[in-house]
Amino acid sequence: MSFSVAVFWLVILTFIPGLEARASLPFAFFNSDIRSVLGLPAAFAICFAVNIMIGVLTFWLMGPVVQIFRCWSFFDRYIWPRFERTQYKLHPYVEKYGEWGLALFIGVPLPGTGAYTGAFGAYLLGFDRRRFLLANLFGVIIAFIAISSLCVLIERGVVAEESLIRKVLIKESVH
Repeated sequence: MSFSVAVFWLVILTFIPGLEARASLPFAFFNSDIRSVLGLPAAFAICFAVNIMIGVLTFWLMGPVVQIFRCWSFFDRYIWPRFERTQYKLHPYVEKYGEWGLALFIGVPLPGTGAYTGAFGAYLLGFDRRRFLLANLFGVIIAFIAISSLCVLIERGVVAEESLIRKVLIKESVH
């Protein structure tokens, strides 16, 4: 595998909504070709930079995209009011938790979270660019720590036959 092909696959996996770092980091970690061509630090740096870029691009594009959709009367009459109600309901939480709440939302590697949805939510909740950039940065850092830790635990065999966690969590019947 060449350098450019390795970078291509990491970028593509990171750009897929819903997967993002959840896919690209384990791919970089467990794929021997990626590890041999790029090395883990470079692969992680590429995934990190692309994940940050996803949030920034999505947040930046939300304004023009929403303006285009609001030109359609159906969107403006039926869909936009739902966004406004959601914004109104979530505003107290944003005021209370601010960037840290959004960073946790972006960083927790669960379905429906990540840079795309974090940027979309930040736009709807009225975050300014600086607040979103901080939340996005810390959220991606949280996601990278969580996913990297999980990859290391898997590589080290935490759930292997003789692991302590397996003995503690999985009770096997004695014959």
